[in-house]
Amino acid sequence: MDEVTFRSDTVLSDVHLYTPNQRHLMVRLNSMGQPVFLSQFKFVWNQDSQTDSGAEGGDHGDGPTEETPAGTGSSMSPPGSGHSSEGFSLQASTDTTGQEGVGARLDEDGDLDVVRRPRAASDPDPARPSRDKVHPMILTQEEDGILGDEAQENSTHNIIKIEHTMATPLEDVGKQVWRGALFLADYILFQGDLFQGRTVLELGAGTGLASIVAATVARTVYCTDVGADLLAMCQRNIALNSHLTASGGGVVKVRELDWLQDDLCTDPEVPFSWSEEDISDLYNHTTILLAAEVFYDDDLTDALFKTLSRLVHKLKNACTAILSVEKRLNFTLSHLDVTCEAYDHFRSCLHELEKLQGGPLRFAVEPVAAAFPQRLAYERIRQLEIWKVCVEPVT
Repeated sequence: MDEVTFRSDTVLSDVHLYTPNQRHLMVRLNSMGQPVFLSQFKFVWNQDSQTDSGAEGGDHGDGPTEETPAGTGSSMSPPGSGHSSEGFSLQASTDTTGQEGVGARLDEDGDLDVVRRPRAASDPDPARPSRDKVHPMILTQEEDGILGDEAQENSTHNIIKIEHTMATPLEDVGKQVWRGALFLADYILFQGDLFQGRTVLELGAGTGLASIVAATVARTVYCTDVGADLLAMCQRNIALNSHLTASGGGVVKVRELDWLQDDLCTDPEVPFSWSEEDISDLYNHTTILLAAEVFYDDDLTDALFKTLSRLVHKLKNACTAILSVEKRLNFTLSHLDVTCEAYDHFRSCLHELEKLQGGPLRFAVEPVAAAFPQRLAYERIRQLEIWKVCVEPVT
């Protein structure tokens, strides 16, 4: 496989799109016949870790404004390292070009000036403007020495390995790595004290990246999604990164949690089903719920909020839901304008949740300022937001 062909219904995460010529290790085909790749993320601790809150010169305008406690988690050690290190950052090994000059180029009239890449010399139509063919370069298993040599230069505590797909139909987007999950992982690393020794439930965990990071400080993390193939990928990623959670004693349990079903699956014949012990632990000890990049479809957003409400009413303790979302802009024919319909629906669901009255619980919704340090190498744009929903019993 020399090139990846993108069909009209293919969805490609920006995390992978922005490193199109990087070499990727293809490790296998999943049960759907989709190529599965392995990316390595390195912990790099230094005195120059990024602390920018977003795109160059940007704030969130009328987005999140909550002040985050200064200094919280700033001296957190790399997970599993057993020692302290100031200002470390996580850097994906796939990022070789950096993010220099991320500001948009404008011409003298203020219009966007797009710089085109030169086409390859082998292009069959040289009359057209020249531009390189852009496609991922695929490594086979036999060539994994390139990644293997790089891994040997670092101790096992310096690396996170994530298996993922790189382009999927919309229904399989959970198999990719998305910016919102990286953004949420940044927040978890910054707020380590909040997660210390806690029981955490992640809804729509995808590849499990945020759950793995949470397990470096939490006691137990329930990493949940739906679909045996996706959950098996989560399980493999957890096994690949057991070195990060072992020293802290954190446990990650992969379980199926379907937002369209009212009850948890307890059938022992079904892979990743719940035991009675799991359910008791979930309801008796969970205090933090997570969700990242799952608000792209209105029906799924409604199902998630319904599931969230159902779960928190069963929890024994007060809890906090931490939701990561990217405000995606799309031009729609119905509006003849650029809109954020999925994001607007998400915000309306938050508003409806906060207005609930007369029940046993009170929901307080607040935005989180994106002023916490960036621990991973990705494009942290101003459209990334985190919202907290604090759930407490009415007194």
